[in-house]
Amino acid sequence: MNPLLSPRARQRLLSASALVGFFLLWELACVATGVSDLILPRPSQILHVLVEKMPLLWPHTVQTLYTTLVGFALGVAVGILLGLLIGSSRTAYDVAYPLLVGFSSIPKVAVVPIFVVWFGAGTVPAILTSLVISIFPVVVNVATGLASTEPELEDVLRVLGAKKRDILWNVALPRALPYLFASLKIAITLAFVGTVLAETVAANKGIGTVMMLASGNFDVPMVFAGLLILAVLGVALYALSSLVERRMTGWAQRKTDLGMAS
Repeated sequence: MNPLLSPRARQRLLSASALVGFFLLWELACVATGVSDLILPRPSQILHVLVEKMPLLWPHTVQTLYTTLVGFALGVAVGILLGLLIGSSRTAYDVAYPLLVGFSSIPKVAVVPIFVVWFGAGTVPAILTSLVISIFPVVVNVATGLASTEPELEDVLRVLGAKKRDILWNVALPRALPYLFASLKIAITLAFVGTVLAETVAANKGIGTVMMLASGNFDVPMVFAGLLILAVLGVALYALSSLVERRMTGWAQRKTDLGMAS
């Protein structure tokens, strides 16, 4: 490997090489074993389906992306508010956290029929499912980030005349940003899970609906094409979250890098 490349460039090259190698081994394994398309289609077949069916798949892709982003945005907003409430008050933590854990333990597939009864089939149940499934990691990480502020530091700031609101805004929230962005990268993948789950149960548009119909017709390459689209969308949004994280919490990453270097 070229020693002139930066560590980040080498990491990206290794990641790309691993990805290409994975699909190449998949293709060779399917050809060598002669496995049926109904069991495991070759990557070349999946790519052919994507190119051929993209005019059909594109509206469903846009629908799934729109639903996921709306549910994710609402889930993050609600999660941040709950995290601020729980993390800044011991009483609220003791009261709300057990309820939150209990709610997050409910399989989200069980709440989709309830949303359908309340709002009918379509986009709204998918948005709500995406919302509720992405709240928990945001709440936990924001509350943990706020709770990581040392009591001694808070005592010193109070002695210097800082109010609780000032400490929360100027000290606790900035220190919680790395926790928040860590939760966003988890929540965006969970949001896709919630959207596709709802689309397979109660929608007539979206990648989840396409995959459900394709599996009913034993069109396995189409099912894998839908999975590949979801994977690409998830990786793209994950990378976007990482980019924003580096822009806003570079101070925390630099500290980590220095610790690793030493």
